[in-house]
Formats: sequence, structure tokens, C-alpha cells
Amino acid sequence: MGGPPYDFLANPLGAVRLTFEKAIGSELETPSTHPSAFNGKDWGALELFRHFLFQESGLSQVPILNPKTLRWVQPNSLVRYRGMIQDMLGNEFYAGAYKDGNLWRTNKFMDVSQYPMGSSPDMCIWERRLLYCVPVPGQSSWTEPSSEMEPNWSSQTREKRRRMDDEDDDPMDLVPDDEIKSSPITKKMREDGLPSPSQSMDTKTTSSSSIPSTFQSVDKDNLPCLVKIYDSPESELKLNDVFEFIGVLTFDSELAVEKDDNDELSNSFYDDALVHLPPNKVPRLHCLIHRKLAVQDFLPGSPIIEPKPHLVKETREALFRHLTAVLGNDEVAAHFVLLHLLSKVHARVDDVAVGKLSLNLTGLNKESVSVFGTRLSDTFKNLLPFTNCMPLTLEYLNSASLAPKKDYQANRLVPGVLQLPEGSHLMVDETRLESGSLNSTGIENTKLLKNLIEFQKVEYDFQYYKVEMATDVQLLIFSEGKSNIVPADVIVPFQPSCLESTEMPVAEALEAWRWYLATVRSLPHSIGSEIQKVVEDDLVAARQTDRSLGSRDFSRWLTMARLISSSFGETSLSKEHWEMVKEMERLRRERLK
Repeated sequence: MGGPPYDFLANPLGAVRLTFEKAIGSELETPSTHPSAFNGKDWGALELFRHFLFQESGLSQVPILNPKTLRWVQPNSLVRYRGMIQDMLGNEFYAGAYKDGNLWRTNKFMDVSQYPMGSSPDMCIWERRLLYCVPVPGQSSWTEPSSEMEPNWSSQTREKRRRMDDEDDDPMDLVPDDEIKSSPITKKMREDGLPSPSQSMDTKTTSSSSIPSTFQSVDKDNLPCLVKIYDSPESELKLNDVFEFIGVLTFDSELAVEKDDNDELSNSFYDDALVHLPPNKVPRLHCLIHRKLAVQDFLPGSPIIEPKPHLVKETREALFRHLTAVLGNDEVAAHFVLLHLLSKVHARVDDVAVGKLSLNLTGLNKESVSVFGTRLSDTFKNLLPFTNCMPLTLEYLNSASLAPKKDYQANRLVPGVLQLPEGSHLMVDETRLESGSLNSTGIENTKLLKNLIEFQKVEYDFQYYKVEMATDVQLLIFSEGKSNIVPADVIVPFQPSCLESTEMPVAEALEAWRWYLATVRSLPHSIGSEIQKVVEDDLVAARQTDRSLGSRDFSRWLTMARLISSSFGETSLSKEHWEMVKEMERLRRERLK
């Protein structure tokens, strides 16, 4: 007989349907086999998909949905979408299961019913969550998959899928639209304030040639996706998190909210939210499995390597030499930039974001930023997965939408520039800022930037109230003097000694540096009792020598100590690395005199 009749890639809904029928069984209904028992639960389908994806290495065969792959992916096939959760659109009701004669059918993981729903009163109404996802802001091109080739759907696979559909006891005959719209079930759902089921759709006859015209309105550079989530607690998926969603892609271009004046749903959430997200612009993905992505997950083809000290030291030295060359042989600036790139928020104590290290390079003007700022920007785009730039001019401050704002009329969260995922890098160019007056928007934007750099929080504007959202964004500021708009943790006067351009590193070096930056920044850290006593004595002595030093300075030194240890692949502070912290601070303070 061969293997199990599941074609996970080309016909995932077939696996869903067959496992559902197996779970329901053909015997007399019992409480455990009635479809209502599977509300919010898996009936065995997800276990099969997990086995295929992660035990049988099937994940690499699943195409990543983007504007390029959208040209050839098949309707109702298995795809994966990588993106940031930009908005949460609430819940949607749907007919999860219904009786077709004597057989129970399911509509889970689909927008429209595969079978005529008839007039049976037996129906289970379930819920699913709607997430509006977008490509990660500032995502670097090297994180994109290298292969965009269309998979070879063999004739055997297509025939197998066709045969599975044809062998079903009840062929998927289409029912006239008006018959379904006037059916008792449809009327009952409307009376109960639920979305009416769409007309049946013959998925077998959808051809790949129709796909490009279906999505002719899609933004070719920025593909959003409406992800429908099933059976997952709300705490698993949070705003601004970056996820990979694996599920069924639907192509129903005719799926739309009816605009009948007599329809009770005309002013409901369903109408408000989805009418602004037409299927020909925003593909729908019915999520089977989701997983939160870390920076390491964006390293293409990089094997998991243990960060052993000798390997880390070699990589560190090579990266430091490159940063020094990019910064015109300014080794002090290169040291601080390296630590800055390794910084992240490890903990929050009251309002203090422990671990952040924002950096302000001063002594720059428009001309020098055009050279060194461009070099650094290009370098970061080659090393970091998410990089963003902000030209801080007076006009920009007075007009830009930095914070996300809730639009209650459209029931959407309008994105802002500062809606960024954890692990993002933001370069702020203040050299173009000229004297002038800030309007109310400019004053609000200034507060937002200060709040971000000091507390690593961004205020989201919900019109009637504001909500502070924690974030973790590395900030690098270019300015002539010390920035008062974006006051950084560390101020380093930039002193390059040459203008020679740097050569583009080879691919192997870039891969090693990306692995290094993604890996060592997450190393644990501790301070032994002996070195702790040395640190305490040094802090007391420093305070006695310079009364201007305060708790923020000492906190910054401890953050630098952790970052220096991590940069060498060490998990505990050594006397040597503590001495490096003091020497870096001495050199930096000399430049400030």
C-alpha cells in the first residue's frame, strides 16, 4: 500500500481533513469523538506536520513566502512566512465543523468550505486569532533565502493529490452561490452576529497561472501577510515579536466582506478590519506551526558552533581590525563600536534597562558623515540582520510619525518608525539638524527618542491613553557636539587619522563575524568574589578622585566589563578585562577634555 496518504507540501489540507475524519471516526458519536471536543485542540494533524518538518527535514522544502516566490507558489499549499507582528486584529468566528449528511467536515485552516455546507443545523462555531504581519523593518538582504527556484512538483505528486480528492465519498461539487447564501446555516450565522461562510470553491481547478493576476496589487518590495492563528495562548505571540509561521496559503481573490446594507455585520469588527486588507494585496496564511525567531535564525546556512574562547578571540581580532579600518584607524572608537554591537538588554530593574550601551560619536559634520557614516551603515547592513537609519532634521522631527497610533475608524494600529523588533540597530544622524522651532509633533518625537535611549521603551498612542512598550534597540548617534536630543550612554569624540577606503571582506569573513555578533552577545556572565572586591575598591578610588562620577558611570563600567568579557568568549570577568575597561575609559575621557 505504500506510505501514509499525506502530501504535506502540495496538499496540507488533505492531511488535515483525513486526520479529522480519523479522529471523529465512523462509529456512533461519543463526547470524545464529537467535533466540539476539538474546539481549541489538535486532533493529531499538527503532530504529523511537526514530524515531517523537523524529524524528516521537510522544513527546507517549504518555500518562504515573499514577492518572488509568490509568483509560483500553489494555492492551498504549505508555505512559511517570516515577519514581525505589527498589529493584532482580534478574533474571528468561523464554522469549524459542520455535518454534511451523516459525515462531519471541518473548515479549520481554510477561508472557504471545501464542501457544500448544506442546510444542516449541526455546526460548531470556533474562533481564530488574526495577526497582521510585515517583513522585519530594516531587514538586511543577506538574511533572505538564496534559492528562489520553484520546487519541482512532480506529475506523480499532482496525480496523487488529484486521486486523493477524487476518491472521497462526496465529490466537491459546486453549489450555486445564491443557494449557499440563502441556506439556513448562513442565515443563522448572520442572525447570531457571525461572519457568513463564503461560497464553496473548487480548489482542484485553481491554476498556478492565475496566481500573478490574483496578487497583482501586492507591494513588490514589502509583502505583508494576514496570519490566522489556531489553538495557541495569547501569551505566546506578542506585538513586535519576529516569528516564522508555517501554514496553508489561501488565494481566494473573491473572499470579501459583503456590503449589504441589511447585513448586521456591516459595522462589526469583521467589516472594519478585513475590508482594509483585501486578499489581492494581503495574502492569508492559516498557521499550523509557529516559532519565535532569534538573530541566529537569520544566519543563512551557518552551523551551530560552540563559542570556544580561542575561536572567538580569532574572530574578534579580525572584526576589530575591520572596524578600525572602517573608522579611519581610530582604535578607541572601534573598541566602543564593537562593544556597542554586542550590547543587549539582559534584565530590567525598575526603570533601568540593564545591558544597553548606546553610543554617540561626536566631532562629525555633514561632510565627514557622508564618508564614515556611509561606511558604518554599509558595514552594519553586512553584519546585522535588522538595521535602520534616521536623518534627524528639524523637518523630520516636526513631521515624522515615530510612535505607532491606533486608528479606531479602521481598527488598525498605524505603524511608527520606532516600532522595531528586539535586536534592531538604529543609526541617528544629527549632523543635519539646524536651529529652529519644534512644533507639538517635534516635541513629542523628541520625548519619544529620549525615552527610547534612556529606558528602552516606546509609548504607543491609543488616542485615549498611551501604553509603554519595552524594546531592545541598539542606538548609534552621529553629531558635532554631544547630542541633547538623544543623550547616549557613551560619548566618544571621533578622531580618524586617514580617509582610505576599505576593501569589501570576503564572504567567509562576513559569515564568521555575523555568527560572532549573534552568539557572544547572549553568553552568560558572572563576577567572582575576588574580582568583585577589586572592582569595588576601584570604584571607591575613582569616586574619591573624581566627585563628578555617579551611579550611572559605574553602571556603565560594569556593562562594559560584561561586554568585554563576552567579546573574548568568556563568561566571567577577569582582572585583565577589568583593566581594559579602565584603560578604555581613560582614553575616552582624555578626548573629552
